[in-house]
Amino acid sequence: MKDIESILDWKNNDYHPVVELPDSYDVLDLSVNPWVPSKTEFSIGRYDEVRPGMYTTPIFEGIRNIHVGIDINGPIGTPCMAFTDGKITHFGYNPEPGDYGYVVITAHKISGINIWALYGHLSSESIVDKSIGQKIQRGETIAWFGPEAENGGWEPHLHFQLSLIEPETHDLPGVVSSEDRLQALQSYPDPRLILGPLY
Repeated sequence: MKDIESILDWKNNDYHPVVELPDSYDVLDLSVNPWVPSKTEFSIGRYDEVRPGMYTTPIFEGIRNIHVGIDINGPIGTPCMAFTDGKITHFGYNPEPGDYGYVVITAHKISGINIWALYGHLSSESIVDKSIGQKIQRGETIAWFGPEAENGGWEPHLHFQLSLIEPETHDLPGVVSSEDRLQALQSYPDPRLILGPLY
């Protein structure tokens, strides 16, 4: 397979921002601090970050604590956009405490490579009038940040994750164990390849 970093690299592609961020935002260090409100309206949670003590609900089995997406934290209702043309392949609700809540997954072909993007922790409105195979256009608003009661019990944010593996349903493991880390980093590449140098 071609080098995925050179194929997806934001410097070589005209991606639309997934979330319109202000010039100033915090980059959180969740490897040492619990998730506390940011001093800025928006903040970023990092990819490939070990987050001890954060994932305490049963779905994480007490061993999954390495984050394989990027979190963009901000106000409820913040729009989430398609970074390039594609289609919706999955959407739905993951109801377990600590899970994604409402999710939309999109599929894209970039330089001949199939890639999927998961938008998680969304509002219930985000899946209204969605259909499998629905075409989406670069810059189109496809979802919104959900409130805690709809997004799995988290502070309002978007979990954005890429996948080189086609999802079987409206779910992907966004947090993995240390045992699964190396394979997960190959299957779920760094979202900054699409989002740009957020940190």
